[in-house]
Amino acid sequence: MPDAELTQQIIDAVDQGFDEQIAFTLDLTRFPSLRGHEATAQDFMARALEERGYTVDRWLIDVEAIKDLPGFSPVMVSYDDAWNVVGSLRAEKPKGRSLILNGHIDVVPTGPIEMWTTPPFMPEVHDGWLYGRGGGDMKAGLAATVFAVDALARLGARPAADVFLQSVIEEECTGNGALACLQRGYRAETAIIPEPTQNRLTAAQVGVMWFQVKVQGRPAHVAYAGTGANAIESCFPLIRALHEMEARWNAEQHPAFEGVDHPLNFVVSKIEGGDWTSSVPSWCTFNMRIGIYPGADLAAVRREVESVIAEASLSDPFLSNHPPQVVYHGFQAEGYVLEGGEEAQSLLETCHAAAFGSAMERRATTATTDARFFGLYADTPALVYGPYAEDIHGFDERVSVDSIRRVTQVIALFIADWCGLEKAA
Repeated sequence: MPDAELTQQIIDAVDQGFDEQIAFTLDLTRFPSLRGHEATAQDFMARALEERGYTVDRWLIDVEAIKDLPGFSPVMVSYDDAWNVVGSLRAEKPKGRSLILNGHIDVVPTGPIEMWTTPPFMPEVHDGWLYGRGGGDMKAGLAATVFAVDALARLGARPAADVFLQSVIEEECTGNGALACLQRGYRAETAIIPEPTQNRLTAAQVGVMWFQVKVQGRPAHVAYAGTGANAIESCFPLIRALHEMEARWNAEQHPAFEGVDHPLNFVVSKIEGGDWTSSVPSWCTFNMRIGIYPGADLAAVRREVESVIAEASLSDPFLSNHPPQVVYHGFQAEGYVLEGGEEAQSLLETCHAAAFGSAMERRATTATTDARFFGLYADTPALVYGPYAEDIHGFDERVSVDSIRRVTQVIALFIADWCGLEKAA
């Protein structure tokens, strides 16, 4: 931890650049960087890093190059415009410890625009909150990494170890953007991922699996509905059986989630089916997201999912002879428990106390983050720690402006100690 004088100088330097930081975050949040539409936001990030003297690597993710790596998740969408951006600051004479600053640029869909108080991609600040889709999850955190380094530059200093600032895609559906950074060769001694963690350190996260269940039916005119097999209604007992599995899994305790209510969540997130209102539907597909505990074997999870669906199908005369098909796409993500990196964790606690004036809390999250790639596949402790946000993935997503400021101070203080400082050129 920097001495008291330098600590205050770094905190003040963050404050001096904070108006610019909020303007930058608003600009970044204006990009509707939904899946498949991240390129313009990544161009914005690449330019911002180039202007600051980073060596910028902007590349198109090659699925063939990563599909056989641990942690890969299958994709059902095009990667023709799937760009990652990494800015590297290489120390002249490295004397500190290297660091990855990782954030994702992709955001989830908005839902009906009319249900937002203000348009989701016209962000604004009022009453101490920054509103907009992706402002909390996680463009405020990504911007904080940029401006934490800027604060050091304002003092005429730069990290005395290699720093890799990663702006990745696909965090919201596969994590393949972070995996592509590993495949590209980016490594460091620890990583900070400023997801919206409510100013707490994430000590554990669940794994996540996505799949589709495709159900067949027998079409018929509704006047003779009894002669058909309704594919939509046939999904109901399958969904019920999956939720019964969810209850069984939650009844089992995992030590990393002690005290967490219902850590494993199963959600039917999308359903499509049928072709005509006066016809018995002959097809239906529903998408499901399930949570799994750290340490669970993904192949075993898939077998259990398929077994539950097959057993539930036996009670349906049509499905018993036309079994549903399970298709895996998107997340095939293992859970992760933060282990190792005690020195980095301790330093983060000290930096948090300096900025917030209180002890840093820890949490286990019922969601997933890109931390698993660093911790499970690169032997790099990943510290998931970021600002306070509300209604992420919901309407009127917002992030606390004061929390952004303090988290930026924490990251800047961490860099100063972890990497050390050298005089800027």
